[in-house]
Order: sequence, then structure tokens, then C-alpha cells
Amino acid sequence: MLIDDVKIRVTAGHGGKGTVAFSKTKMNLGPTGGNGGKGGSIFIEGISDLNALNKFRFKKEFKAENGKDGTPQLRDGRDGEDLILSVPFGTVVHKLDTGEDVEVTKIGQRGLVAEGGRGGRGNYLFRSATNTTPKDFEEGELGESFNLHLELKLIADVGFVGLPNVGKTSLLNELTNAKSKVANYPFTTLEPNLGVYYDLILADIPGLIEGASRGKGLGIKFLRHVERTKILFHFIAADSLDPLSDYETVRTELGSYNKLLLEKPEYLFLSKSDIIPKEAASGIIGEFKKLNKNLMPISIFDWDSIERVKKILNDLISEKTEKII
Repeated sequence: MLIDDVKIRVTAGHGGKGTVAFSKTKMNLGPTGGNGGKGGSIFIEGISDLNALNKFRFKKEFKAENGKDGTPQLRDGRDGEDLILSVPFGTVVHKLDTGEDVEVTKIGQRGLVAEGGRGGRGNYLFRSATNTTPKDFEEGELGESFNLHLELKLIADVGFVGLPNVGKTSLLNELTNAKSKVANYPFTTLEPNLGVYYDLILADIPGLIEGASRGKGLGIKFLRHVERTKILFHFIAADSLDPLSDYETVRTELGSYNKLLLEKPEYLFLSKSDIIPKEAASGIIGEFKKLNKNLMPISIFDWDSIERVKKILNDLISEKTEKII
């Protein structure tokens, strides 16, 4: 089960307190109280494991180590150890208390979410010409504490979208080593599936339905994963009673959620084209051409159509490589 939306509370370590101490050495009886150590801070770090948020499913509170108190002989207390929380790259960390967001878009990227408290000063630092035996000291500062909302938004090169049961998962399995569940009923896919086609990451987004942008079904949960995909593969089932309406339904939900999704490059596929006569498929393709849309018939049982899809992906790989260079 992919956990992609959790809330936790984090508390950075408190600073250690300074100490009051004096030298017992004859002729050198001045203050020797050390400072407290700094409290440990809390960081988030991006990793490649998409299931990294699972560890937050039941454990909701995380605390970094406190700084140690100062000791005599000018020995400062040890700093508390920092706490690093690993999250999948693509995670947005919302600080619910401040409204600040921290985005983790790369593997190895590290961001500070809670600063450890400063250690208090020991009496050595309070000495002066008029106060040679100070008994002053400071308590350590409290570490920052925040309520966090961790929201995973998949970062993929290509996002597969469409109504439920239109063959997205079947094609993903055919193109990659993904072993995602496939069955002949709606909502077989209950969480996003990922596959890798050479240098491209493909994301199978679970079927969208009318009202998804308003939270109907699991709409919002799925739509956010489309935001960061670069290109959309839009699937329309060949056995649909109204393919044009299906297309408009998905486009409407994408636009209602975020109008920028309508600006992403889009390829249209008439999936399951093997289950209807060629004349019927040609009729559907003709209807889409009236909208100035190119609709390509595909079937996992038609090797030529799979090769055409691979050609599109190979071209995308070439473009991606050129941009990197």
C-alpha cells in the first residue's frame, strides 16, 4: 500500500543549560562553568524509495536529541544529534503552523524543518571586572516544534490518465517490468503504479471519474500525482459508449484541479482496439479528428501498435538527453 499523505509532529532538541562552577585551584578561583550544547535539528532528505512515507503511518511524533548541559572546567555540553527523516523525492512538506512549504525534488536533497535550540551560557561567560565570581547561567532554548503535512506528488516523465478500466496498467506492464494488478473491472488500480522504460519514468494514475477534482472517489488523492508529470498519455477505451464524452470528462477534471494540466503535451490512445471492428475504430478516430485530435489505436495484443508507442517514448528519451547535454 502506497502511503502518500500523512501528518506528523516534529520537535527539535532543546539546548543544554549552562552550568555554574568555580575552579578549586589555588590562586585561580575564577568561574569555569561550560556552555550547554545545541539541540539537534530535524531535516528531511529525499530518497528514491516511494514507500518511505509508510514509516509515518503509525508513528506520528519525532524528536531530535537534546543538547547536553555544560560541565565544570570550561567543558561545553555535547550538541544533540540531528534527526534526518527520509521521504520520497517528490514530497512536499507543509508546515501547518506557519504555512511554509519545503519541496524535495531530488534524491539526496536535504532541507531543514525544525531548528535545534541554542545552548545556554555557563557562568564563565558572565565574568567581568566587577563580577569576578558570577553565579549567573542560562537555560537552553527550546527547539522548534511543528505539525507537518507530508504530501507525495510523483515526479514522472509520462503520466497515464483516463477513466477506470481503460488499459493503462496493462500497457505499463507491457512496456516495463512492472507487475501491477490487472483485471476486467473498474478501479483495479487503487494507487499509482510506476514503471521504468529505459531513462523514462512512467506513472499509471488510477482511473479518474467525473467529480474527481471535487474529491469524488479518490480524485484529489490521484490528481495531485499528475501535476509533476511532463507528458500525458490519455487513454480512451475502444468499447466505450461515448469516447468523446469520456475524453472531455477527464479533461474537465484535470482543468478543474489545475488549469496548467491542460497545457501539458498529450498523446491520445484508443486502447483495447482489438475488441472492436476496424471500421468502428476508424469511426471513433474520425470523430476525434474533427476536434483536431490525433487518436492512435493500440492494443497489447497488437505488436505493431506497441512499437508505435515505443517510438514515441524513444523520441522523448532523445529529447530528454539533448536537454541534459
